[in-house]
Amino acid sequence: MCVSHLTMVPAVVNLVATKGKDTYSGFISDLMCIKCRTLSFLLQAAEKELDVDLWKSKHHKATRSESPRSTFKKWRRNNSLKTQATIKEAKDKAGDEDMSLLKFLAINALDLSAPASDVLLKSRSSNWFQLSGHPDSLAPAGPGTVWKKRSGSQDDTERMVYEELSQDPFVNDIVPKYYREVEYQGEKFIELQDLLHGFQDPYVIDIKMGTRTFLECEVNKTTARNDLYQKMVAIDPSAPTSEEHELQAVTKLRYMQFREQQSSTCSHGFRIEAMKCRGCPPVTDLKKVKSTDQVINTLDMFINNREDVKQRLLKRLNDMRTKIDQSEYFRRHEVIGSSVFMIYDNNKVGVWLIDFAKTKLLPDEKTVNHRESWVQGNHEEGLLHGFDQLINIIEGMDTSQKLDGLDKKSLPAVTVKS
Repeated sequence: MCVSHLTMVPAVVNLVATKGKDTYSGFISDLMCIKCRTLSFLLQAAEKELDVDLWKSKHHKATRSESPRSTFKKWRRNNSLKTQATIKEAKDKAGDEDMSLLKFLAINALDLSAPASDVLLKSRSSNWFQLSGHPDSLAPAGPGTVWKKRSGSQDDTERMVYEELSQDPFVNDIVPKYYREVEYQGEKFIELQDLLHGFQDPYVIDIKMGTRTFLECEVNKTTARNDLYQKMVAIDPSAPTSEEHELQAVTKLRYMQFREQQSSTCSHGFRIEAMKCRGCPPVTDLKKVKSTDQVINTLDMFINNREDVKQRLLKRLNDMRTKIDQSEYFRRHEVIGSSVFMIYDNNKVGVWLIDFAKTKLLPDEKTVNHRESWVQGNHEEGLLHGFDQLINIIEGMDTSQKLDGLDKKSLPAVTVKS
């Protein structure tokens, strides 16, 4: 029985499990039946013979008039070209089938405990990229999933948040799907839905939400620090007060608030972290996009005059805002540093809330509405205020212009991917 037959799948699975994870491509030929081996041999032999015939036909001297022999050679040459194309198509198809089988075995037969092999990633490596965040904090795993590295601390916050949200039917569709925690070579990861999966050369944008991107516990110390003063004057020499200039020191709270005033975080409740447009590499130096005009211009570049995309983004954002507003989980949690991740191509649109490393359960049965201004102790972070502002700006954007000479109505419709 051949490896391509369904009845052989259990035997193949056992063989992979026995030989190990690095032998995906080493056993396909061993499990081919006699019929398939013979066919493969004949195809290879025929291909070699055809190559010789083609060489002879190309180097045959021309005659003034066609003889029966030259007519026959012409026929054989044309027929050989057609046969060679058929053989190439058959080989390509067989290669695709082998690749599909390897993927099946890797995902279903083995307990995946390391990022996906080169074989599995062959079809994804050119399409996968990390838009923002710490370099190398994400890695593609199996088809449709990524591994996200946990921070160096012992804090298990993000895993717990994803687990809890995945079990909440009211809000589990607004965040990436959570699969499991993985330990590999002494490091811990969480396996999540790959939000790029299924999109072809998409437009992508990462928008960090909220009017505050630091935890209250990070700014409890009131000691003025010279290193923070030096960082401040490096950005803006006129920013420190006369007293701060005299001390040559500022507090952590003062520095963090100053830093957030450099972007649209304080004024709009969100800031654009990074963006990727079709056919272009990611742009990651957008943290100083601050004014309303700058924000609108950047979002306009992302939406690219697509009225259909604009409407579906708004539908999804409004749905997410409503669920967060009505969620008991979000009423009891301070959500710091989370982002709205938006992506679309010619066929699909997706929007999710991501990044929960700084999400904290509120103390003493406190609650937040995510819209009030922050004062130390109330734990408000402006998450929904940011949603309000983002939705208002997108609603007011003009997408009536034509794109590349085509009317926007002629572009393919898209659906929300959740």
